Amino acid sequence: MIIYALALGAVERGSVYLTRFPGFGGKLLFLACTGAVFMAGAKILDCIKYEKAARLELEAVPLAETPLESERKEAA
Repeated sequence: MIIYALALGAVERGSVYLTRFPGFGGKLLFLACTGAVFMAGAKILDCIKYEKAARLELEAVPLAETPLESERKEAA
């Protein structure tokens, strides 16, 4: 949904560039706007993959015993 919103805004901005700068320059600016969406979308998807891997890593590592728990085991 976020990537769609970025794309919608980029196309809107690109169409303004096409009317303001007719010709090759406007087309280049339009392509730059849409290219930015591809880069932002890739970054968002990479962050999601990284966060999922970090979460799985945290779940796999057992929590260390607190000092209070180790004292209870020694007393018993």
